[in-house]
Amino acid sequence: QVQLVESGGGLVQPGGSLRLSCAASGSICSIWPMGWYRQAPGKQRELVVVITNGGSTNYADSVKGRFTISRDNAKNTMYLHMNSLKPEDTAVYYCNTSPSRLPWGQGTQVTVSS
Repeated sequence: QVQLVESGGGLVQPGGSLRLSCAASGSICSIWPMGWYRQAPGKQRELVVVITNGGSTNYADSVKGRFTISRDNAKNTMYLHMNSLKPEDTAVYYCNTSPSRLPWGQGTQVTVSS
């Protein structure tokens, strides 16, 4: 079964940047739309951004202009470049297809705090 592994999270100050990676064990990135999701403490998981296999993207208003999604189909890897991070971006970030079809990975924690 395809597994998803997220990495790249950490503690960063407001205004800082991080790059998250999502590695898939199978060739899914080139087949299905992929998305980055996040779940903040006490809140439901939300979809942050989607990228289709054709490269079209759709960002949530809360991250538009600050986050950039990309994918490397040859490496079955997807990335999320996050700039101008805010405390409200603090969450566990996950990747999955969009809509989600695969078992969730462990996620990667992003904490934005001074």
